[in-house]
Amino acid sequence: MTPDEAIAEQERLRPLVSTRADPGLVVRHVAGLDVSYADDDRLAAAVVVLDAETLETVDSVVVTGTADFPYVPGLFAFRELPSLLEALAELTVTPDLLVCDGQGLAHPRRFGLACHLGVVTGLPSVGVAKTPMGRFSMPDDARGAHTDLVDDGEVVGRALRTRAGVKPVFVSVGHRIDLDRACAEVLRLCVTRLPETTRRSDSAGRAQLR
Repeated sequence: MTPDEAIAEQERLRPLVSTRADPGLVVRHVAGLDVSYADDDRLAAAVVVLDAETLETVDSVVVTGTADFPYVPGLFAFRELPSLLEALAELTVTPDLLVCDGQGLAHPRRFGLACHLGVVTGLPSVGVAKTPMGRFSMPDDARGAHTDLVDDGEVVGRALRTRAGVKPVFVSVGHRIDLDRACAEVLRLCVTRLPETTRRSDSAGRAQLR
């Protein structure tokens, strides 16, 4: 797929994104997804599933491969999606929510990795990024404080303070969840700045490449 074809694919799938939480959505198992890279384009796609209440790891899969799509801003999902889908297919526990290390609606075409994964899997999904895609005011220095993340005059996510005294993370809706619920789910996954889903999937991927 060329970059132009990838953009066309994003435009085709974007209308399928739902920004509403499913009625009666219960999140018992949460999957963190992250891709680690070596210097030679080798990658390790890790999916780690946690019990949402205890934060205990209940399943994990790491798939290794090679990035076969170029790095193009706004098309990051096309480098990571194939390996992440392969890892998800090998899970023995089906997650109720996907937490992606990346963006959802906070994307130039409102279709980041979290949206793409949510649409193709049909699972509720959230993007949690370390850097903003848009403008924001710094939230108050208290756990749970948040401000809007705005791009081109549109609210695309939130800057969320997950712990007092640390930088906020940037939460955006992926699919089948609203922003309030997305932030609430991310907050309960955070012991430190980042969700435990992100920390453990990052660690699993890096360990595989060593």
